[in-house]
Amino acid sequence: MSSPKKLFIKTYGCQMNVYDSERMAEALGPAGYTEVSSPDEADMILLNTCHIREKAAEKVYSELGRFKGLKAAKPDLKIGVAGCVAQAEGREIMERQPMVDMVVGPQSYHRLPEMEAKAGRGTRVVDTDMPEEDKFEKLKGRPRAKRGPTAFLTVQEGCDKFCAFCVVPYTRGTEVSRPVDRVLSEARDLVSRGVREITLLGQNVNAYHGQGPGGRDWGLARLIRTLAEIDGLERIRFTTSHPNDMEDDLIAAHGDCEKLMPYLHLPVQSGSDRILKRMNRSHTRDSYMRLIDRIREARPDLALSGDFIVGFPEETDEDFRDTMDLVEQVNYASCFSFKYSSRPGTPAADRKGQVDPAVSSDRLIELQALLNRQQQAFMQNMVGREVGVLFEKAGRHPGQMVGKSDHLHAVHVEAEGLQPGDLRRVKITSAGANSLAGTLL
Repeated sequence: MSSPKKLFIKTYGCQMNVYDSERMAEALGPAGYTEVSSPDEADMILLNTCHIREKAAEKVYSELGRFKGLKAAKPDLKIGVAGCVAQAEGREIMERQPMVDMVVGPQSYHRLPEMEAKAGRGTRVVDTDMPEEDKFEKLKGRPRAKRGPTAFLTVQEGCDKFCAFCVVPYTRGTEVSRPVDRVLSEARDLVSRGVREITLLGQNVNAYHGQGPGGRDWGLARLIRTLAEIDGLERIRFTTSHPNDMEDDLIAAHGDCEKLMPYLHLPVQSGSDRILKRMNRSHTRDSYMRLIDRIREARPDLALSGDFIVGFPEETDEDFRDTMDLVEQVNYASCFSFKYSSRPGTPAADRKGQVDPAVSSDRLIELQALLNRQQQAFMQNMVGREVGVLFEKAGRHPGQMVGKSDHLHAVHVEAEGLQPGDLRRVKITSAGANSLAGTLL
Protein backbone atom coordinates (compact mmCIF):
# COMPACT_ATOMS: atom_id res chain seq x y z
CA MET A 1 0.00 0.00 0.00
CA SER A 2 1.46 3.36 -1.03
CA SER A 3 2.14 5.96 1.63
CA PRO A 4 -0.13 9.04 1.78
CA LYS A 5 0.89 12.02 -0.28
CA LYS A 6 1.15 15.32 1.55
CA LEU A 7 -0.74 18.50 0.64
CA PHE A 8 0.01 22.03 1.83
CA ILE A 9 -2.56 24.76 1.12
CA LYS A 10 -1.95 28.44 1.81
CA THR A 11 -5.17 30.47 1.84
CA TYR A 12 -5.45 34.19 1.16
CA GLY A 13 -8.44 36.48 1.54
CA CYS A 14 -12.00 35.89 2.66
CA GLN A 15 -13.87 33.16 4.51
CA MET A 16 -15.10 31.78 1.20
CA ASN A 17 -11.50 30.99 0.29
CA VAL A 18 -11.12 29.20 3.64
CA TYR A 19 -14.17 27.10 2.79
CA ASP A 20 -12.87 26.48 -0.74
CA SER A 21 -9.51 25.35 0.61
CA GLU A 22 -11.26 22.80 2.81
CA ARG A 23 -13.13 21.45 -0.18
CA MET A 24 -9.94 21.33 -2.30
CA ALA A 25 -8.32 19.18 0.36
CA GLU A 26 -11.39 16.94 0.39
CA ALA A 27 -11.38 16.69 -3.41
CA LEU A 28 -7.76 15.50 -3.35
CA GLY A 29 -8.35 13.01 -0.53
CA PRO A 30 -9.36 10.15 -2.86
CA ALA A 31 -6.11 10.79 -4.78
CA GLY A 32 -4.21 9.90 -1.61
CA TYR A 33 -3.47 13.36 -0.19
CA THR A 34 -3.52 14.35 3.47
CA GLU A 35 -2.94 17.91 4.67
CA VAL A 36 0.26 19.05 6.35
CA SER A 37 1.12 22.37 8.00
CA SER A 38 4.43 23.06 6.27
CA PRO A 39 5.35 23.36 2.58
CA ASP A 40 8.72 21.75 3.33
CA GLU A 41 7.14 18.30 3.74
CA ALA A 42 4.56 18.60 0.95
CA ASP A 43 4.21 16.63 -2.27
CA MET A 44 1.78 19.29 -3.54
CA ILE A 45 1.54 22.99 -2.72
CA LEU A 46 -1.62 24.95 -3.53
CA LEU A 47 -1.89 28.72 -3.19
CA ASN A 48 -5.57 29.67 -2.91
CA THR A 49 -5.44 33.32 -3.91
CA CYS A 50 -7.48 36.51 -3.55
CA HIS A 51 -7.65 39.25 -6.19
CA ILE A 52 -9.35 42.01 -4.21
CA ARG A 53 -6.32 44.10 -3.30
CA GLU A 54 -3.72 45.79 -5.50
CA LYS A 55 -0.70 43.83 -6.68
CA ALA A 56 -2.35 40.55 -5.72
CA ALA A 57 -0.70 38.71 -8.60
CA GLU A 58 2.74 40.05 -7.72
CA LYS A 59 2.33 38.72 -4.18
CA VAL A 60 1.61 35.31 -5.69
CA TYR A 61 4.80 35.43 -7.75
CA SER A 62 6.73 36.48 -4.66
CA GLU A 63 5.30 33.54 -2.72
CA LEU A 64 6.10 31.16 -5.56
CA GLY A 65 9.67 32.41 -5.53
CA ARG A 66 10.06 31.05 -2.02
CA PHE A 67 9.35 27.56 -3.32
CA LYS A 68 12.05 27.47 -6.00
CA GLY A 69 14.49 25.71 -3.71
CA LEU A 70 11.90 23.11 -2.75
CA LYS A 71 11.07 22.46 -6.39
CA ALA A 72 14.75 22.06 -7.25
CA ALA A 73 15.26 19.62 -4.38
CA LYS A 74 12.03 17.70 -5.10
CA PRO A 75 11.43 17.65 -8.87
CA ASP A 76 8.20 15.66 -8.36
CA LEU A 77 6.72 18.40 -6.14
CA LYS A 78 3.53 19.73 -7.73
CA ILE A 79 2.72 23.43 -7.37
CA GLY A 80 -0.71 24.88 -8.13
CA VAL A 81 -2.31 28.31 -8.04
CA ALA A 82 -6.03 28.42 -7.30
CA GLY A 83 -8.66 31.06 -6.56
CA CYS A 84 -9.38 34.47 -7.99
CA VAL A 85 -5.87 35.43 -9.15
CA ALA A 86 -5.78 32.12 -11.00
CA GLN A 87 -9.11 32.96 -12.62
CA ALA A 88 -8.01 36.44 -13.67
CA GLU A 89 -4.45 35.73 -14.77
CA GLY A 90 -4.15 31.98 -15.29
CA ARG A 91 -2.38 31.92 -18.65
CA GLU A 92 0.01 34.68 -17.63
CA ILE A 93 0.92 32.78 -14.45
CA MET A 94 1.82 29.74 -16.54
CA GLU A 95 3.92 31.86 -18.92
CA ARG A 96 5.73 33.81 -16.20
CA GLN A 97 6.35 30.95 -13.78
CA PRO A 98 7.43 27.62 -15.35
CA MET A 99 7.52 25.95 -11.91
CA VAL A 100 3.71 26.07 -11.70
CA ASP A 101 2.09 22.79 -12.72
CA MET A 102 -1.60 23.67 -12.32
CA VAL A 103 -3.81 26.76 -12.38
CA VAL A 104 -7.44 26.33 -11.33
CA GLY A 105 -10.21 28.90 -10.94
CA PRO A 106 -12.66 29.04 -8.02
CA GLN A 107 -15.46 27.40 -10.00
CA SER A 108 -13.37 24.47 -11.24
CA TYR A 109 -11.56 23.08 -8.22
CA HIS A 110 -13.72 19.94 -8.21
CA ARG A 111 -11.58 18.94 -11.20
CA LEU A 112 -8.36 18.98 -9.17
CA PRO A 113 -7.96 15.16 -9.09
CA GLU A 114 -7.94 14.99 -12.90
CA MET A 115 -5.56 17.95 -13.07
CA GLU A 116 -3.24 16.33 -10.52
CA ALA A 117 -3.17 13.13 -12.58
CA LYS A 118 -2.22 15.07 -15.71
CA ALA A 119 0.46 16.99 -13.82
CA GLY A 120 1.83 13.65 -12.61
CA ARG A 121 2.31 12.70 -16.26
CA GLY A 122 4.23 15.92 -16.92
CA THR A 123 1.40 17.99 -18.41
CA ARG A 124 0.93 21.55 -17.18
CA VAL A 125 -2.80 22.29 -16.79
CA VAL A 126 -4.98 25.42 -16.74
CA ASP A 127 -8.70 25.23 -15.90
CA THR A 128 -10.40 28.58 -15.43
CA ASP A 129 -13.74 27.61 -16.96
CA MET A 130 -17.00 28.43 -15.25
CA PRO A 131 -18.66 25.06 -15.89
CA GLU A 132 -22.37 24.46 -15.81
CA GLU A 133 -22.10 21.49 -13.48
CA ASP A 134 -22.44 22.11 -9.73
CA LYS A 135 -18.94 21.80 -8.28
CA PHE A 136 -20.36 21.03 -4.84
CA GLU A 137 -22.27 18.04 -6.19
CA LYS A 138 -19.24 16.81 -8.11
CA LEU A 139 -17.17 16.75 -4.93
CA LYS A 140 -17.29 13.72 -2.70
CA GLY A 141 -19.03 14.18 0.65
CA ARG A 142 -16.97 15.65 3.43
CA PRO A 143 -14.92 13.00 5.27
CA ARG A 144 -16.69 11.71 8.35
CA ALA A 145 -13.96 12.91 10.69
CA LYS A 146 -14.77 14.85 13.84
CA ARG A 147 -15.03 18.60 13.22
CA GLY A 148 -14.35 21.62 15.40
CA PRO A 149 -17.32 23.49 16.89
CA THR A 150 -17.54 26.10 14.11
CA ALA A 151 -17.69 25.78 10.33
CA PHE A 152 -18.21 27.81 7.18
CA LEU A 153 -20.84 26.77 4.64
CA THR A 154 -21.02 28.44 1.23
CA VAL A 155 -24.62 28.92 0.07
CA GLN A 156 -24.22 31.59 -2.61
CA GLU A 157 -21.46 32.58 -5.01
CA GLY A 158 -20.83 35.37 -7.47
CA CYS A 159 -22.12 38.90 -7.78
CA ASP A 160 -24.41 40.85 -10.11
CA LYS A 161 -23.82 44.26 -8.52
CA PHE A 162 -20.79 45.33 -10.60
CA CYS A 163 -19.43 47.88 -8.15
CA ALA A 164 -16.96 50.02 -10.05
CA PHE A 165 -14.00 49.00 -7.88
CA CYS A 166 -14.60 45.25 -7.64
CA VAL A 167 -13.29 42.25 -9.58
CA VAL A 168 -15.62 39.66 -8.04
CA PRO A 169 -18.15 39.50 -10.94
CA TYR A 170 -15.25 38.78 -13.29
CA THR A 171 -13.50 36.17 -11.14
CA ARG A 172 -16.46 34.46 -9.41
CA GLY A 173 -19.16 34.95 -12.04
CA THR A 174 -22.79 35.96 -11.63
CA GLU A 175 -24.90 35.25 -8.56
CA VAL A 176 -25.76 31.58 -8.07
CA SER A 177 -27.51 30.06 -5.05
CA ARG A 178 -27.15 26.44 -3.97
CA PRO A 179 -30.37 24.41 -3.73
CA VAL A 180 -31.96 24.26 -0.29
CA ASP A 181 -31.78 20.48 0.09
CA ARG A 182 -28.04 20.44 -0.57
CA VAL A 183 -27.38 23.20 1.96
CA LEU A 184 -29.49 21.48 4.61
CA SER A 185 -27.82 18.13 3.94
CA GLU A 186 -24.35 19.60 4.32
CA ALA A 187 -25.38 21.46 7.47
CA ARG A 188 -26.79 18.29 9.06
CA ASP A 189 -23.61 16.42 8.20
CA LEU A 190 -21.49 19.13 9.84
CA VAL A 191 -23.62 19.05 13.00
CA SER A 192 -23.38 15.25 13.15
CA ARG A 193 -19.62 15.63 13.36
CA GLY A 194 -19.52 18.15 16.18
CA VAL A 195 -20.24 21.53 14.60
CA ARG A 196 -22.43 23.78 16.77
CA GLU A 197 -22.10 27.07 14.85
CA ILE A 198 -22.36 27.56 11.08
CA THR A 199 -21.52 30.74 9.19
CA LEU A 200 -23.32 30.92 5.85
CA LEU A 201 -21.10 32.40 3.17
CA GLY A 202 -21.65 34.26 -0.09
CA GLN A 203 -20.22 37.18 -2.00
CA ASN A 204 -23.70 38.64 -1.49
CA VAL A 205 -25.07 36.05 0.90
CA ASN A 206 -28.35 37.89 1.52
CA ALA A 207 -29.04 37.66 -2.23
CA TYR A 208 -29.56 33.94 -1.62
CA HIS A 209 -32.56 32.54 -3.48
CA GLY A 210 -32.06 28.80 -3.60
CA GLN A 211 -34.52 26.35 -5.07
CA GLY A 212 -36.58 24.73 -2.34
CA PRO A 213 -39.16 21.92 -2.33
CA GLY A 214 -41.61 22.12 -5.21
CA GLY A 215 -39.25 24.35 -7.19
CA ARG A 216 -40.02 27.42 -5.08
CA ASP A 217 -37.30 29.93 -4.29
CA TRP A 218 -36.28 30.34 -0.68
CA GLY A 219 -34.74 33.54 0.63
CA LEU A 220 -31.99 33.60 3.21
CA ALA A 221 -34.37 34.21 6.12
CA ARG A 222 -36.38 31.07 5.37
CA LEU A 223 -33.18 29.07 5.02
CA ILE A 224 -31.93 30.37 8.39
CA ARG A 225 -35.20 29.53 10.14
CA THR A 226 -35.09 26.00 8.73
CA LEU A 227 -31.46 25.53 9.72
CA ALA A 228 -32.43 26.67 13.22
CA GLU A 229 -34.64 23.56 13.51
CA ILE A 230 -31.62 21.23 13.29
CA ASP A 231 -30.99 19.67 16.69
CA GLY A 232 -27.47 20.39 17.87
CA LEU A 233 -26.97 23.49 15.73
CA GLU A 234 -26.89 26.27 18.29
CA ARG A 235 -25.68 29.30 16.35
CA ILE A 236 -26.08 30.73 12.85
CA ARG A 237 -24.27 33.66 11.25
CA PHE A 238 -24.00 34.93 7.67
CA THR A 239 -21.60 37.11 5.70
CA THR A 240 -21.10 39.19 3.51
CA SER A 241 -24.29 41.19 2.90
CA HIS A 242 -25.27 43.96 0.51
CA PRO A 243 -27.64 46.72 1.69
CA ASN A 244 -29.85 46.30 -1.38
CA ASP A 245 -30.60 42.66 -0.52
CA MET A 246 -31.63 43.18 3.11
CA GLU A 247 -35.22 42.01 2.75
CA ASP A 248 -37.98 42.51 5.34
CA ASP A 249 -38.09 38.88 6.47
CA LEU A 250 -34.32 38.82 6.99
CA ILE A 251 -34.53 41.94 9.14
CA ALA A 252 -37.34 40.29 11.12
CA ALA A 253 -35.25 37.13 11.56
CA HIS A 254 -32.71 39.13 13.55
CA GLY A 255 -35.42 39.74 16.09
CA ASP A 256 -37.31 36.45 16.16
CA CYS A 257 -34.74 33.73 15.39
CA GLU A 258 -32.94 32.94 18.64
CA LYS A 259 -30.12 31.02 16.96
CA LEU A 260 -29.26 33.89 14.58
CA MET A 261 -26.44 35.70 16.35
CA PRO A 262 -26.59 39.49 16.99
CA TYR A 263 -23.79 40.34 14.58
CA LEU A 264 -24.13 41.74 11.06
CA HIS A 265 -21.50 42.71 8.51
CA LEU A 266 -23.15 45.23 6.17
CA PRO A 267 -20.67 47.21 4.05
CA VAL A 268 -21.52 50.75 2.95
CA GLN A 269 -18.08 51.72 1.49
CA SER A 270 -18.62 55.50 1.65
CA GLY A 271 -20.76 58.09 3.40
CA SER A 272 -20.92 60.35 0.34
CA ASP A 273 -23.82 59.99 -2.09
CA ARG A 274 -21.64 61.36 -4.88
CA ILE A 275 -18.98 58.70 -4.32
CA LEU A 276 -21.56 55.94 -3.80
CA LYS A 277 -23.01 56.77 -7.20
CA ARG A 278 -19.55 56.70 -8.80
CA MET A 279 -18.94 53.37 -7.10
CA ASN A 280 -22.21 52.04 -8.60
CA ARG A 281 -23.31 50.93 -5.15
CA SER A 282 -27.02 51.43 -5.97
CA HIS A 283 -27.88 52.65 -2.48
CA THR A 284 -27.65 56.05 -0.86
CA ARG A 285 -26.42 57.29 2.47
CA ASP A 286 -29.99 57.88 3.61
CA SER A 287 -31.26 54.45 2.52
CA TYR A 288 -28.38 52.80 4.38
CA MET A 289 -29.06 54.79 7.55
CA ARG A 290 -32.78 53.97 7.45
CA LEU A 291 -31.91 50.30 6.96
CA ILE A 292 -29.63 50.37 10.01
CA ASP A 293 -32.43 51.90 12.07
CA ARG A 294 -34.82 49.10 11.06
CA ILE A 295 -32.34 46.35 11.83
CA ARG A 296 -31.51 47.82 15.22
CA GLU A 297 -35.18 48.16 16.00
CA ALA A 298 -35.51 44.41 15.38
CA ARG A 299 -32.33 43.57 17.33
CA PRO A 300 -31.23 46.41 19.69
CA ASP A 301 -28.07 44.62 20.90
CA LEU A 302 -26.76 44.07 17.35
CA ALA A 303 -23.01 44.40 16.77
CA LEU A 304 -22.65 46.07 13.38
CA SER A 305 -19.62 45.74 11.15
CA GLY A 306 -18.86 47.33 7.80
CA ASP A 307 -16.34 48.08 5.04
CA PHE A 308 -14.99 51.45 3.89
CA ILE A 309 -12.87 52.54 0.95
CA VAL A 310 -11.10 55.90 1.12
CA GLY A 311 -9.42 57.67 -1.76
CA PHE A 312 -11.83 56.48 -4.45
CA PRO A 313 -11.31 58.49 -7.68
CA GLU A 314 -12.49 62.10 -7.27
CA GLU A 315 -13.11 61.75 -3.53
CA THR A 316 -12.84 65.24 -2.06
CA ASP A 317 -12.27 66.37 1.50
CA GLU A 318 -16.01 67.01 1.73
CA ASP A 319 -16.79 63.47 0.54
CA PHE A 320 -14.45 62.10 3.18
CA ARG A 321 -16.06 64.24 5.87
CA ASP A 322 -19.41 62.72 4.84
CA THR A 323 -17.91 59.28 5.48
CA MET A 324 -16.62 60.32 8.88
CA ASP A 325 -20.02 61.75 9.75
CA LEU A 326 -21.78 58.51 8.77
CA VAL A 327 -19.39 56.51 10.95
CA GLU A 328 -20.09 58.83 13.87
CA GLN A 329 -23.83 58.34 13.44
CA VAL A 330 -23.80 54.56 12.95
CA ASN A 331 -21.27 53.78 15.71
CA TYR A 332 -19.78 50.48 14.53
CA ALA A 333 -18.67 47.59 16.71
CA SER A 334 -15.92 46.75 14.22
CA CYS A 335 -14.95 47.62 10.66
CA PHE A 336 -12.58 46.94 7.81
CA SER A 337 -11.18 49.96 5.98
CA PHE A 338 -8.84 50.29 3.03
CA LYS A 339 -7.31 52.74 0.61
CA TYR A 340 -8.79 52.45 -2.87
CA SER A 341 -6.92 49.83 -4.86
CA SER A 342 -7.17 50.05 -8.64
CA ARG A 343 -8.03 46.67 -10.15
CA PRO A 344 -7.36 46.13 -13.86
CA GLY A 345 -10.51 45.57 -15.86
CA THR A 346 -12.86 47.33 -13.45
CA PRO A 347 -14.71 50.52 -14.50
CA ALA A 348 -12.89 52.68 -11.93
CA ALA A 349 -9.40 51.56 -12.94
CA ASP A 350 -8.88 54.10 -15.72
CA ARG A 351 -10.90 56.99 -14.36
CA LYS A 352 -9.42 60.42 -14.01
CA GLY A 353 -9.25 62.07 -10.64
CA GLN A 354 -7.10 59.45 -8.89
CA VAL A 355 -6.48 60.68 -5.35
CA ASP A 356 -2.93 61.40 -4.20
CA PRO A 357 -1.77 58.28 -2.28
CA ALA A 358 -0.47 60.46 0.55
CA VAL A 359 -3.90 62.06 0.92
CA SER A 360 -5.55 58.62 0.90
CA SER A 361 -3.14 57.44 3.58
CA ASP A 362 -3.92 60.42 5.81
CA ARG A 363 -7.65 59.84 5.38
CA LEU A 364 -7.30 56.15 6.18
CA ILE A 365 -5.35 56.92 9.37
CA GLU A 366 -8.04 59.36 10.50
CA LEU A 367 -10.88 56.95 9.67
CA GLN A 368 -9.23 54.00 11.36
CA ALA A 369 -8.58 56.02 14.50
CA LEU A 370 -12.30 56.76 14.76
CA LEU A 371 -13.28 53.16 14.02
CA ASN A 372 -10.81 51.89 16.63
CA ARG A 373 -12.27 54.22 19.25
CA GLN A 374 -15.76 52.92 18.48
CA GLN A 375 -14.59 49.30 18.63
CA GLN A 376 -12.91 49.83 22.00
CA ALA A 377 -15.99 51.61 23.36
CA PHE A 378 -18.22 48.73 22.23
CA MET A 379 -15.95 46.22 23.94
CA GLN A 380 -15.76 48.25 27.14
CA ASN A 381 -19.56 48.39 27.18
CA MET A 382 -19.57 44.58 27.29
CA VAL A 383 -17.92 44.59 30.75
CA GLY A 384 -20.45 43.49 33.36
CA ARG A 385 -22.76 41.91 30.78
CA GLU A 386 -23.64 38.23 30.41
CA VAL A 387 -23.04 36.62 27.02
CA GLY A 388 -23.04 33.18 25.48
CA VAL A 389 -19.58 31.87 24.58
CA LEU A 390 -18.89 28.90 22.32
CA PHE A 391 -15.49 27.61 23.35
CA GLU A 392 -13.17 26.55 20.55
CA LYS A 393 -9.65 25.93 21.84
CA ALA A 394 -7.25 26.02 24.77
CA GLY A 395 -5.72 29.35 25.68
CA ARG A 396 -2.09 30.31 26.15
CA HIS A 397 -1.67 28.63 29.52
CA PRO A 398 -3.16 25.64 31.37
CA GLY A 399 -6.74 26.08 32.50
CA GLN A 400 -7.57 28.82 29.99
CA MET A 401 -10.14 28.33 27.22
CA VAL A 402 -10.95 30.70 24.36
CA GLY A 403 -14.18 31.04 22.41
CA LYS A 404 -16.43 33.47 20.58
CA SER A 405 -19.25 35.48 22.10
CA ASP A 406 -22.66 36.05 20.55
CA HIS A 407 -21.20 39.29 19.12
CA LEU A 408 -18.15 37.50 17.67
CA HIS A 409 -15.72 38.81 20.28
CA ALA A 410 -12.88 36.54 21.37
CA VAL A 411 -13.46 35.67 25.04
CA HIS A 412 -11.09 33.83 27.38
CA VAL A 413 -11.87 32.37 30.78
CA GLU A 414 -9.93 30.55 33.45
CA ALA A 415 -11.83 27.35 34.24
CA GLU A 416 -11.08 23.67 34.58
CA GLY A 417 -13.00 21.06 32.65
CA LEU A 418 -14.10 23.12 29.65
CA GLN A 419 -13.91 21.42 26.27
CA PRO A 420 -14.05 22.68 22.68
CA GLY A 421 -17.72 22.79 21.71
CA ASP A 422 -19.00 23.77 25.15
CA LEU A 423 -21.52 26.63 24.99
CA ARG A 424 -21.71 28.45 28.31
CA ARG A 425 -22.94 31.69 29.81
CA VAL A 426 -20.12 34.01 30.80
CA LYS A 427 -19.99 37.30 32.69
CA ILE A 428 -17.51 39.69 31.07
CA THR A 429 -15.06 41.10 33.62
CA SER A 430 -12.60 43.08 31.49
CA ALA A 431 -11.87 44.22 27.94
CA GLY A 432 -8.51 44.23 26.21
CA ALA A 433 -7.45 45.61 22.84
CA ASN A 434 -8.78 42.63 20.87
CA SER A 435 -10.48 40.29 23.34
CA LEU A 436 -12.64 40.04 26.44
CA ALA A 437 -12.09 38.19 29.70
CA GLY A 438 -14.86 36.64 31.76
CA THR A 439 -15.96 34.14 34.38
CA LEU A 440 -18.32 31.21 33.95
CA LEU A 441 -21.84 31.57 35.36
